[in-house]
Amino acid sequence: MRQTYLDHAATTPMDPLVLQEMMPYFKEKFGNSSSIHAYGQDAKNALDVARARAAKLIGATADEIYFTSGGTEANNMAVLGTANLKENKRCHVITTAIEHPAVLNTVKYLETMGFEATFLPVDPEGIIRLEDLEKAIRPNTKLISIMHANNEIGTIQPVEQIGKLAKERKIAFHTDAIQTASKMPLDVDKLGVDFLSISAHKIYGPKGVGMLYMRKGTKIQQLMFGGSHEKGLRPSTSNVPGIAGFGKAAELAVQRLDFDVPRITRMRERIIDGTLGNIKDSFLTGHRTKRLPNLASFRFRFIEGEGMLLHLDIAGIAASTGSACSSKSLKASHVLLALGLPQEEVHGSLRISLGRENTDEDVEYFLKEMPPIVEKLRKMSPLAR
Repeated sequence: MRQTYLDHAATTPMDPLVLQEMMPYFKEKFGNSSSIHAYGQDAKNALDVARARAAKLIGATADEIYFTSGGTEANNMAVLGTANLKENKRCHVITTAIEHPAVLNTVKYLETMGFEATFLPVDPEGIIRLEDLEKAIRPNTKLISIMHANNEIGTIQPVEQIGKLAKERKIAFHTDAIQTASKMPLDVDKLGVDFLSISAHKIYGPKGVGMLYMRKGTKIQQLMFGGSHEKGLRPSTSNVPGIAGFGKAAELAVQRLDFDVPRITRMRERIIDGTLGNIKDSFLTGHRTKRLPNLASFRFRFIEGEGMLLHLDIAGIAASTGSACSSKSLKASHVLLALGLPQEEVHGSLRISLGRENTDEDVEYFLKEMPPIVEKLRKMSPLAR
């Protein structure tokens, strides 16, 4: 049976060159990067190389990169670390109603601790209104955390304009760029961010590694305590193989960007046009053009998303109904509900996310298999009668 992976927003396959970069640090170069002997210095050099490569991916300097266990930890460090500064005691935080749970639930936790929070609404295409953001700012607003692009619908937020506003008001600004890294150019100065999060496994690197960019001169409160790793902000013995792999994945992302993005965008457009053109009562979710080059989110009336996933899996096609972090939950997506969509359409959602190994044949196979699946499910559905 043909196997077609169309769930790259959930995770990506590790690039063989990334694995090749990691292998020495599992065996012959296994030292602790904090040790002063040759084994340790080999490990430390691997971290230095990876830090420089990660910095180049986002237009930063190496000393502004802090390695973490993943994107969730990076998001938590930025949000909790800023809020917990002594001078920010019980401050006000602004985020959006469609953030990834790694930010959304962190801000909700801050509310239970006495902090104030505003969850900005979005328009029907998933974009915040800058006037809403400006109105939400208070004298005690100390942090704005708004994702670069949404992981479920792919909509890109006006991060540059948000960055300018935050700078004018002297408010720290964090963006979750976990979905945009390797899919569009990133420049922290152009974006105007103080913090930026990335996860390695979304850019063809290993799982369990991420990074937080923190602009030089920006302060956060330490959340973990132990050794002096990552300038004391993230104590724990460094995951040298993982970090080395992350660095290589970042280097490859820079090298491949101009080749990957146009090709993947063309395939995304074929999927959008083919799906909407051949399946009745199907709709694209999110902005038509201000979206990730690899992601298309659809809604199909009269059927459940879980049924689509099962039938696609039988056909050898891997896709998602939304965020992989909550795909086991039967609750309606908070992102789709925030768009103002009716419950029946929210439950009939499907996310297709392409990657660099996908081909035109994969696109054609999906477009061939999808219409009969929808037709079969609608025949079985009482909603369609």
